[in-house]
Amino acid sequence: MVTIQTKKALLEQLRSLPKENHLGLVPTMGALHQGHTSLIKKAVQENDHVVVSIFVNPTQFNNAQDLEKYPKTLDSDVALIKRIASEAIIFTPTIKEIYKNDTQSKIYDFNGLDKVMEGSFRAGHFNGVGTIVEVLFNLIQPRKAYFGEKDFQQLRIIQKLTEIQKLPVEIIGCPIVRETQGLAMSSRNERLHPMLRQKAGFIYQTLKTAKRKFGTENANTLKKWVETEFVAHPDFDLEYFEITDTDTLTPIKKKTDNTKYRAFIAVFADDVRLIDNIALN
Repeated sequence: MVTIQTKKALLEQLRSLPKENHLGLVPTMGALHQGHTSLIKKAVQENDHVVVSIFVNPTQFNNAQDLEKYPKTLDSDVALIKRIASEAIIFTPTIKEIYKNDTQSKIYDFNGLDKVMEGSFRAGHFNGVGTIVEVLFNLIQPRKAYFGEKDFQQLRIIQKLTEIQKLPVEIIGCPIVRETQGLAMSSRNERLHPMLRQKAGFIYQTLKTAKRKFGTENANTLKKWVETEFVAHPDFDLEYFEITDTDTLTPIKKKTDNTKYRAFIAVFADDVRLIDNIALN
C-alpha cells in the first residue's frame, strides 16, 4: 500500500503500472465505515489495481459549519484500507493541490437531475460534486468507479457527468449498507447521540412501510402519511420526502406502468442531516 498526496507523485505511480491492467477508483471524503469498505472490496475484486481517494471537497458544501464539522479521521482511514486492500493506492491531496488558488465549482447542465431534492436544499452542491469527480476521473483515468446508492441522486448525477463530459468510466452503484437498527451508514452518523442513533432506525422503517403502501396508495396520500409519522416523532425533523422516477428523478404525478420509482428522504436529528432512499418497485 502506498499513500500519495500530490498529483505528480500519483501520476508517476500510475505510469509504473502495466498499461493493460484495469484500474478502479473509490472516491471518498474519509471517515470511512462499512459502506465504504464494501465499495473498496468490490473494486479490489473487479480490478487489477485500486485507487482510494480521501478528500473532503469544500465546493460541495453549501454550509460552512457542515464542512467544519465533517469528521476527519485520516490515520484510522488509512489503517482500515491497509487491512482490507493492502495493495491499494491511497490519494490524500490537500485543497490547494486539487484547486490551486481557485476553489470554485464548474457549472454543469445535468438536465434537471440536480434541481430536485438535494438540489433544492443544497445550492451548488452537485456542481461541487461534479467538479471534484471530473478532476479525479481525468487525473486517474479509471476503468470503473464505485459509488454507494445511499447517495442515489449523486449516483445519477455522476452517471450524467460521464455522459455529458464524455468520460470513459463505468459507474458502479453499490447497495446501501445499514447499521443493525436500519440506519443507512454515513460518516455523519458518528455525530449522533447514541440514543438518537438507535432511534434513527425509524427512518428506514418508514421507508419500508412506504414501499408496502405504494402498491395501493397514491403518491400524495403517501407523502402526507410520512409527514404525519414524523410529526409524531419529535426527535426527527423531516426536510423532505419525495417519490420520483428512478431514471429522471422527476417527482411522480401519477403512477404509470413500466416505470421504476424510488422514494427519497432527508431528516434532521438535532443538527445532523441524514438521507436515505428505497426502490419502490
